[in-house]
Amino acid sequence: MNRMKLPLLTLALAATTVLAQGTSEKRIINIQGAPRGDLRTGPLTFSGNPVKATVSSLQIQAAQATLAAPPGTPLTTAKGKRTASFKDNVLVTRGRLTAKGGQLAYNEATGQGVMSAGPTATFVPEDKSSGDTVNISATQMSLDVDNNVSTSTGNVRLTNGNQSGRADRLIFDEDRELAQLTGNPTLTRAAKGNQKELTITAQEVRARTAANTLYVRGGVRLVQGTLTTTGNAVYYDDKKNVAYVVGNAVSVDSKSKVTVRAPASGYLEQRTDLARVRALNSAYQIPTEQFKLRTE
Repeated sequence: MNRMKLPLLTLALAATTVLAQGTSEKRIINIQGAPRGDLRTGPLTFSGNPVKATVSSLQIQAAQATLAAPPGTPLTTAKGKRTASFKDNVLVTRGRLTAKGGQLAYNEATGQGVMSAGPTATFVPEDKSSGDTVNISATQMSLDVDNNVSTSTGNVRLTNGNQSGRADRLIFDEDRELAQLTGNPTLTRAAKGNQKELTITAQEVRARTAANTLYVRGGVRLVQGTLTTTGNAVYYDDKKNVAYVVGNAVSVDSKSKVTVRAPASGYLEQRTDLARVRALNSAYQIPTEQFKLRTE
């Protein structure tokens, strides 16, 4: 093919491509560079140093990229149904999020970009002077272009300052700086000063990464030194070093053999800096609205 005619053919391809019904324009991917392959039927391959692409607010870089249409569909009429694959040194940025991995598969129909081959991500707080960078690693990481939400699955690891979490699944809402861990989640607050390490397990952990607060629910268990506290739900403020435990709350000190139980209408307050637990005979309402994902 005459390379001088390539820009004209590319413009013709763009002009004749029809957006698939029900597909948002923001899901359409644009890959820079001169492709190789049949411009009408595809697939098209791109290489560069690096290849660059954009889709909605995502900026993508990689060593190689391929753009393809569904089987039996010409590339010229597949806009909104195309798939793009990137491999080798894949870098994705969106606002304060940066993700890296060996491969990225993007689908215009779903608006999902799935990273694999050792994906990791970092999220920088808006106020760097008072917040910590969030670091995420997993087996697979999916970025949704319809909203600023990512979903990580498989051997998930999350660190945020002196807090670290493990789970099977993590949803991270970048706008709300909110992480939801499910699937055997464990969260550990490292020892600091005179405070011993604190480990929290439950069915679900939600963390506001900028505020360093947690909402934990479902068979909650807090272990710190010789203290083990259990309950139905917990609100924990790491900056204030206090946990509020509600619903059948009980705390046992294996060393002193002291047991503290919350009254039927009350809750337990655990000071993690003082290793002290007290029962309060009043209702405590966890501010659950602060922990709602935008997708809920």
